[in-house]
Amino acid sequence: MFKVDDLAVYPAHGVGVIEKIESQEISGCRQDFYVMRILDNDMKIMIPTGNVNNVGLREIIGQREVPRLYSILKQRDVAVDNQTWNRRYRDYMDKIKTGSVFEVAEVYRDLLMLKLEKDLSFGERKMLDTARTLLVKEISLAKNVEEEQVEKDLDKIFA
Repeated sequence: MFKVDDLAVYPAHGVGVIEKIESQEISGCRQDFYVMRILDNDMKIMIPTGNVNNVGLREIIGQREVPRLYSILKQRDVAVDNQTWNRRYRDYMDKIKTGSVFEVAEVYRDLLMLKLEKDLSFGERKMLDTARTLLVKEISLAKNVEEEQVEKDLDKIFA
């Protein structure tokens, strides 16, 4: 259960703040919604409070989970996928949609490693940017540091 002003992660969109909890009547049924504003783009999302688990809304990871995240990013003994770019794109998008920051980290790492071997498709480049944005925002909030510092940390990992 979230409260007003809580930060939460909405899968594929990133970190947002719960701005209010409101009730609305839809098809004769009264339902409560979290009204969430995504921090990166000010998009507003209404999430039925009873549907939180189904959509994957979750709390931001704790500072103690950041080292696990960095260890995923540092792994280099992973096989680079030889599927077609559109199949790979679909698989990576499925991982991003889970809402797990650890899955997002895998996508980011795998795309950066793939980029060393061949040119990424437009969709993959866009997905790489999305994964980076999602990671930077959540890590900066978890560690309570500026986003620029997290970006430097990520650049060091992949230097």
